[in-house]
Amino acid sequence: MKLNDKIVNQFKIALKEEGLRFTSQRLAVLEDVFGSDEHRDCDQIHMSVNKKNNKVSKATIYRTIDVLLNHDFVRKLDIGDGSVKYESKFDSPHHDHMICVETGDIIEFVDDRIEELQDEIARKKGYKIIKHVHQLFVKPIKK
Repeated sequence: MKLNDKIVNQFKIALKEEGLRFTSQRLAVLEDVFGSDEHRDCDQIHMSVNKKNNKVSKATIYRTIDVLLNHDFVRKLDIGDGSVKYESKFDSPHHDHMICVETGDIIEFVDDRIEELQDEIARKKGYKIIKHVHQLFVKPIKK
């Protein structure tokens, strides 16, 4: 996704609320995260940002990702092996994930039946879902 002034301004506000300055390095992290459709960890984001001739420390990557996470710019995925990956939330409609335990591949999917069933279960229990995370840990079917 291409960054626009609205997103950059929201990012500046988020940084200020976290007591951090807006810098070209933090902007480079934001641009990199929003420019990718991939699910990546902080090390992958660090390598990608620095490949573009930006000298950004790992500490800046981690702090910036924390800000993005705290202010709903990114979604955090627990991969199940102790590692996490991140994906941009802007212009990303709701979807769920299948995570292959053998390869680490992450497959996005949407199934309205699952969404309706979750809503129905919550309603029957006297609740309304405000947000959810649905991850399926899978392995290939051997033929």
